[in-house]
Amino acid sequence: MATYQALAMAQDRGFDLVEVAPMAAPPVVRFLDYGQYKYELTKREKEAKRKQRAVEFKEVRLTPKIGTGDFDTKVHRAIEFLEDGDRIKVTVRFRGRELTHPEIGRSLLARFGDAVKDHGIVDRAPALEGKSMFMTLASVHKPRVHEHRKTDGEAGQEPAAAAPTPPPSAGTAPAEAQAPQAGE
Repeated sequence: MATYQALAMAQDRGFDLVEVAPMAAPPVVRFLDYGQYKYELTKREKEAKRKQRAVEFKEVRLTPKIGTGDFDTKVHRAIEFLEDGDRIKVTVRFRGRELTHPEIGRSLLARFGDAVKDHGIVDRAPALEGKSMFMTLASVHKPRVHEHRKTDGEAGQEPAAAAPTPPPSAGTAPAEAQAPQAGE
């Protein structure tokens, strides 16, 4: 069909003439409301973006002289990060003469990796850079998608009604009667 005929046909029906496949022979066009199409496209993109979640890097810092309770707390926190789908950088910071014994840091990181092995895998082996030794862990869990909370006004819901206040008991006087007057 000729272009001017297709354009006239689209205008009669109240649609726009949109070229779908320009490289085809002959080119393929379609009747549609272009404004509505763009609106739905941006709506879909916005919805997809809202459900996305970027994987973040979290850091857990240790020292070579860390106690068992503190170590267990750090492991527990790292497991929470890994269950959320985040990646973790575990750093052992050396101070002063602690740097002469890097094997303590290496064994500490190996122990940390064993403690979280069910939730993450070692992405980068322990490496000493400057005064700190670090390794990275990648999660084996899927990242959690955090849904936006709906406010009371959204989705046609009525706000929750406040709980009724109980009537004052017979033994107590109203608040106005208990307050001293200005002239007293």
